[in-house]
Amino acid sequence: MQLQLYDTTLRDGAQMEGISLSVEDKLKIAAKLDELGIHIIEGGWPGSNPKDIEFFERAKSLKLQHARLAAFGSTRRAGGSVEDDANLRALIDAETPIVTIVGKASDRQVRDVLETTTEENLAMIADSVRFLKGEGREVYFDAEHFFDGYFSDSAYALQCLKTADSAGVDGVVLCDTNGGTILTKLVEALRAAREAVSCTVSIHCHNDAGLAVANTLAAVEEGVTQIQGCINGYGDKCGNADLASVIANLKLKMGIDVVTDEQLARLTEVAHYISEIVNVVPSPFQPYVGASAFAHKAGLHTDGMIKDESSYQHVAPELVGNSHRLLISELAGSRGLLEKMRAAGIGVELNRDDARRVLQQVKEQESRGYQYEGAEASFELLVRRSLPGYEPPFELEDFWVIQRRAAKTADHGREMQTEAMVKVRVGGELIQTAADGNGPVNALDAAVRKALVTTYPSLETIKLVDYKVRIIDSAAGTGASVRVLIESTDGDRLCSTVGASTDIVEASWLALNDALEYWLLKR
Repeated sequence: MQLQLYDTTLRDGAQMEGISLSVEDKLKIAAKLDELGIHIIEGGWPGSNPKDIEFFERAKSLKLQHARLAAFGSTRRAGGSVEDDANLRALIDAETPIVTIVGKASDRQVRDVLETTTEENLAMIADSVRFLKGEGREVYFDAEHFFDGYFSDSAYALQCLKTADSAGVDGVVLCDTNGGTILTKLVEALRAAREAVSCTVSIHCHNDAGLAVANTLAAVEEGVTQIQGCINGYGDKCGNADLASVIANLKLKMGIDVVTDEQLARLTEVAHYISEIVNVVPSPFQPYVGASAFAHKAGLHTDGMIKDESSYQHVAPELVGNSHRLLISELAGSRGLLEKMRAAGIGVELNRDDARRVLQQVKEQESRGYQYEGAEASFELLVRRSLPGYEPPFELEDFWVIQRRAAKTADHGREMQTEAMVKVRVGGELIQTAADGNGPVNALDAAVRKALVTTYPSLETIKLVDYKVRIIDSAAGTGASVRVLIESTDGDRLCSTVGASTDIVEASWLALNDALEYWLLKR
């Protein structure tokens, strides 16, 4: 049987702290998962909330090419009947071809959480499976707490699986619900489970011990035919097995074609698209799809990468839709600097001696708090300023920033008021202007633009879209150095610049100065 990818981002992943998905969000994610080649998409728990009921109704119009939808619920209530169980009825009303029900597979969980008998729990499993199979559904039983249950009372944990199997379930899912099972223990329990049932066996690992991906891959080697997880590893507590990493490892390391080459090449795009939808900043250090997954900083690494890309990369990043980056830092070598310039399209010719001189400037600047890894525009300006004959388009001769706390008003209370005055030299002319702002950086930006816009009208189109402050040496308290990163755009492209100082206004100006100078250089 082909190994199935079962994605539960829309249900288990949505339990992650900070994630709240609208129905529109869920529909978009489902469509994107289908494009990736996911086989089963768990859409939610229709018995738990109206939003998931609406999702399944609207999902009927999705034109899925690869995936089938699954609805999630639980076994019947203790002491109840399947005919009167609202949760099971909601699963039928969802009209999905697949239904997954969760039930306890741990004697302790049955007694302490469900507060019923182990015999009644077995009846709940059997009754629910038979009812759903009788309605023509493909049914999977999520054996919750299976691994903890196995090492508490292995006979009972296995009896839960056997009961579902005897009732006609299509597959049992072994859940490492608390995410604390180490690989050797997982394999031991998994082998016992496979021997106990004739139906298919699936794996669902949580990541509380940092082992979810490793345990999932080990389960595949042991013969499971379905793996469950979430894109980007979303989920409650520490999350679930990251399907992005699992898919890449299955395809590239284990030779299992769970997706096509073309689908694998979209892995990074899909992972980042979904992170945008759920409004969670993607981790740059995420394996395979992170922005830093193929970033190289040390001189030894960059030099080796230039000669042979496989020297410091375990796979070609293009296979998963990513790309390698050479970072400029105090650890870099001159060869890496030249390659970085070439990759960034910086049309400046430097020989190795020039490159070493620029690299020395980079190291000196980084000792002052600068960092050029995420500030490519400032790096290009550093290179150009190092060349003989470079003339900046303007120079800030002097500036004053005045702030005061205004008197309290009936409508707004006390407000801060800021004014900046600047002296800017453009060519041979010294221009003095002033402007108000809603803070010192905003006022300074407005005053400088006011001085420059007559000579450089194109600056009117430049907008600042992001502003970040980083404390460099927090032990220094309020006297700490700060690094300011500014992102700006002309409407078509983005550029990032950096400034550093013990004074936040000066650091901001240095980053702002680079931004304005860079755009004038490009135009």
